[in-house]
This record gives sequence, C-alpha cells and structure tokens, in this order.
Amino acid sequence: MTRTVTIALLWHSMNSDNLGVGALTLSNAEILRAAAAKAGVTPHFLAMSWQDPRPDYGTWADIENLHFRTRHIPGPSGPLAEGLKRADIVIDIGGGDSFADIYGLKRFLTVWATKLHTIRMGKPLILSPQTIGPFDTAYAPPLARWAMNRSRLVVSRDAPTTAFLEAIGVRSDRVLEATDVAMRLPHDAPAPRPEGGLVRVGLNVSGLLMNGGYTKANQFGLKGDYPALIRRIIGRFHGRDDVELHLVGHVQSRGIAVEDDHRANEALAKEFPGVKVSPFFTSPIEAKSYIAGMDFFMGARMHATIAAFSSRVPVVPMAYSRKFAGVFGTLGYNRVVDCKSDSDDEILARIEEGFANRGQLRAEIDAALVKVDVRLDRYTDLVAEELSRL
Repeated sequence: MTRTVTIALLWHSMNSDNLGVGALTLSNAEILRAAAAKAGVTPHFLAMSWQDPRPDYGTWADIENLHFRTRHIPGPSGPLAEGLKRADIVIDIGGGDSFADIYGLKRFLTVWATKLHTIRMGKPLILSPQTIGPFDTAYAPPLARWAMNRSRLVVSRDAPTTAFLEAIGVRSDRVLEATDVAMRLPHDAPAPRPEGGLVRVGLNVSGLLMNGGYTKANQFGLKGDYPALIRRIIGRFHGRDDVELHLVGHVQSRGIAVEDDHRANEALAKEFPGVKVSPFFTSPIEAKSYIAGMDFFMGARMHATIAAFSSRVPVVPMAYSRKFAGVFGTLGYNRVVDCKSDSDDEILARIEEGFANRGQLRAEIDAALVKVDVRLDRYTDLVAEELSRL
C-alpha cells in the first residue's frame, strides 16, 4: 500500500465564480495525480481558498475543501493555519495571476502572507505555473523575491514572467518555465455534426470589461470602447446567414454584478434577438465542453480562450493584460489582439482575418499543443521529484 501525501492546493478553488480559477484547480489536481503516481505516493488534496456561494463543481474522493477568510491569515490558528499544519507540501497557484500588485495592496499582501506562513512552518513550497507580477510599487519586489527564493520551485507559465523573475532577482535554479495547467482540463468531445451546417461562432464577453472594471472608469486602460467593440463584433457575425453566434460566459456570478459575464450576455441578447446565450455552467469542465463545440472563438477571459485553444478550436484571444500574450506567444501562437494598444478597427480586422483562415489557425494550434505537452510533462516530473523527497 502506497504512502498518502497531503498536498495543500493554496489559492485553488472548487467553487469559484471565476471558472478560470476552477479550471486551474481541476487541471493541476490531475497533473499532480500523475506526479504522485511517478513518485509512488497517493495524494490527498486540501483545496484552500475563499468560499463562493455557488455549489462545488463536483465531488472527488481525494479533494477536500478547506475555506478561509482574510481574518484567518494573521493568526496561528484557524482553517488556514490548520490546513498548512496538515500539509506535507504546499502547491500555490496564486489564483493564476494574483501574485502581483496591479490589483491593489490588500490582494498582494493577502497572497504573499500565505507564502510567509508556509515558509515559517517549514513546509516545502512550490509555486505552480502562473503569471507573476507586474510589481509597480516599491514594497512588492523585495517581499516577493524573499518568498520565491525560499520556495523549492517557482514555475512561470510564460516567457515574460520568466524574464521578470530574473529581473527582480529570483534565483534561476528555482525557476521552471512551463505553461498554463488549464491546457490539461478534461472535457467532453462535441457530438458529430453534419457537413454544411451553420458555423458555430463563440464570443466570450467579459462582464468586468463591459462595466469598465471595478472602478467603472476604464480601469484596465483599454484603447477603444469595449462595449461598442463587442456590439460591432456581434453585429458582424449575427448578420451572416451561415453563422450561429453564441455568447459564452466564463465568470458567472449571481452575487457580484460587476464581474458577471452572464448578465452582460443576457442584456446583449435582448439587443440582438436570435443570438444564443450559453447556460450558467456548473463547472469549468462543462464550460470547456460547450466551447469545444464551437468552430471559431474569441474572448477576453483568458481561460475561456485557453478552453478553446486546448480543444483545437480556432481562437482569437482579446487581451487586456500581459498574461495573454505571455501564455500564447510563448507557445508560438500569435493571434492575440491587444485591447490596450490596438484600435477597435484593428481588433475587428484581426478577428475577421482569423475567422476567414480558421484552418490555418487550427494548424498553428496543433503545432503549439506539442509544446504544451513537453512543458507540462517537465513540470510533472519536477513535482514528482519533490514528492519523492518528502
């Protein structure tokens, strides 16, 4: 009988309204199961993060939810401390891109403090594939560097993050460059469809960008008018007789309106009768299975576009931060448009070009997915080595 190893999955969530965070959780658990098998151990996971109101994505015998709140972070007791005490090793994914200061002081210190506790308890710490930075304040780089240089492994998911880590003084022997673990999220294959039917086009509309960010004042510094651009895209595809247009949410929140893609999609569907709106998904796997049924896709939620990309759907990601170009560009897929630097006309032209050349985009994706496997296999092997040392 193999030995059981308790793995704390820090900043992983089994019921986040952001299905991208959920995709990271389920995918990383799948990868870590493979690493544990290589190491000859049996994993038991503690998924540690906030608790959102929605039901869990499902039940897995080896995954236990352990929720905490901000007030639990400073103290020596409570769910966070108890989870870290139980853990043999801590795998921290930082919610994908939250180990940065662009979201404010509170979030940075919250994410950093959990690393501090892990290190002070003497627990081996691995930072799973994620975007790290930017750090635009004076306090963030030394604090982040301190934590990362005391980690067993820091895994970036793109070349810009790797270069950033080097620039702020993270030891190179601690760093591995992989890619986004959500590339390994399982899904159901779409049902076969007859030849000559309508072309299914999926558009992920970010409710957050439709609302101008949390500040409601173009928080992310987009060059154009995002709501107007979305309406132009819908009008362009909805007006075609050969297209069936689907508006697909990937952050679906009944409680936080400013973030909710689903509300934005339903409002747009009233303006454009006949446009289809995706359901309120129960899990990231259900969302990816829906997206996999598209013939062409575009969107501003990165993990919605990763769901398309990793299921071989031709996709044009619509970036609002460097994480998009980092993940896709590192894999040699250069179809990303940049909403912070490209005009609405330029973005629309790139989308139309991608739609017209769907076969070429799929060939480029197939070539990139070979690199995905190499990078994630290397991550799996290094984690297996760490598990073997426990």
